[in-house]
Amino acid sequence: MPRRNKNTIRLLLVDDHEVLRLGLKTLFTDTEDIQVVGEAGTRAAAVSEAERLHPDVVLMDVRLPDGSGIDACREIRNSSPQTRVLFLTSFADDDAVMATIMAGAKGFLLKEISGEELIRAVKTVAEGQSILDPATTERVLTRIQHVSIPSPDGKKESLAPQEMKVLTLVAEGQTNKEIAVALDLSDKTVGHYLENIFQKLQVTRRSQAAAEFVRRFSP
Repeated sequence: MPRRNKNTIRLLLVDDHEVLRLGLKTLFTDTEDIQVVGEAGTRAAAVSEAERLHPDVVLMDVRLPDGSGIDACREIRNSSPQTRVLFLTSFADDDAVMATIMAGAKGFLLKEISGEELIRAVKTVAEGQSILDPATTERVLTRIQHVSIPSPDGKKESLAPQEMKVLTLVAEGQTNKEIAVALDLSDKTVGHYLENIFQKLQVTRRSQAAAEFVRRFSP
């Protein structure tokens, strides 16, 4: 579907509730510079439609009938790195928010948000900026920033948020190139992050880093 003009944001709606999708579509249809180019109600359909339509932004729920919106986000980011994903959900679960950040999402909002705020959020994400619901931002970022690794001298070194994202994808078996695409980084930058991670974890191989991630950070 063609853009209405070169500045129009192409938006894909993903939610298993048809009535909610209809409401969102109505909201954005009345917005001059946002165009709803497609809808999906499942994880599989979200990935398929994102690949077919190449939207600028995917507005997606975390919980879908056939899996997680977080998995869909990761797949979409891998196949279409220029597409940004913004989560809109009913659940303010800190672990879910952390997972969306690790999957490469640009934002996480609650469905109680006003229409005006949601429109503004979609525009913000389309510009490449990140946005989180204020009620969860401080708690989640604090948890990410305080992941610590003990060193031989008893001191603790913290993994930076971006290092945690890279380590998470390493643990999932992704290559440097795949990680670079998912996180909008260069291969060289990913390699630099891995060097830092290996040093902090005191390992020398990816398999060891993945094992340490599972041992130290998995619930």
